[in-house]
Amino acid sequence: MNQIPEATPEIQEQIEPDTVRERVRSIRERITQACERAGRSAEDLTIVAISKTFPMQAIESGKRAGLDHFGENRARQLRDKARQRLGAFKGGDVTWHMVGHLQTNKAKFVARHADWFDALDRPALAEELDHRAAKNNRVLPCLVQVNISGEEQRYGLAPADVHAFLDHCARYDHLAVRGLMALASFVEDPEDVRGEFREMRTLFDTYDASNNPRVEMDELSIGMSNDFEVAVEEGGTMIRPGSALFGPRDYD
Repeated sequence: MNQIPEATPEIQEQIEPDTVRERVRSIRERITQACERAGRSAEDLTIVAISKTFPMQAIESGKRAGLDHFGENRARQLRDKARQRLGAFKGGDVTWHMVGHLQTNKAKFVARHADWFDALDRPALAEELDHRAAKNNRVLPCLVQVNISGEEQRYGLAPADVHAFLDHCARYDHLAVRGLMALASFVEDPEDVRGEFREMRTLFDTYDASNNPRVEMDELSIGMSNDFEVAVEEGGTMIRPGSALFGPRDYD
């Protein structure tokens, strides 16, 4: 069964190429301004466009606007989109990120079709992904997810457990941990989550990966549509806008 959403007239209108191009231009301008405030280069930032729930036309519009990285939160939907447009590790022209919580029994879809897995949060899942990646003769880049907000309903490791889990990942030959990811608290004022982003940066900076060949701490994925400028100021290297690029989602 195809899991790719259909384009309703309302969704089709908000993902038109010119509309998405203008939104990308605006976001890049805001990134540049945030980098100037922080004394950074905008070239250090990667935009992962969160295309979950949107049809393939959103990917096409994003590509036309200069985007290369796209994020999905459902394994089967990622599978079906990646079958239509191959990811980079299969020679395609986009980079597919699985950004959502993953059930262990769906690890096979990620190992076969995702370029990155951005939500690694437990040993059992790491074990299964390593097994599935080996069967697909590849090494899967991953980000370890941190529950930085401390909310019980959120997925991710507690901050106190992150470094030990990174050490644990040294045993997996077919996983390459590239850094950390977190979703900050949902707040109206982005300044209210600056402390959470700073805590993520501390976790990121204080892990010594020199003795762990499976871990390279080079990506800090923080910041979404409502708070990415603060995330950039606090050291994020990947931001994940969705509605700011493609408009409101239709969850029906």
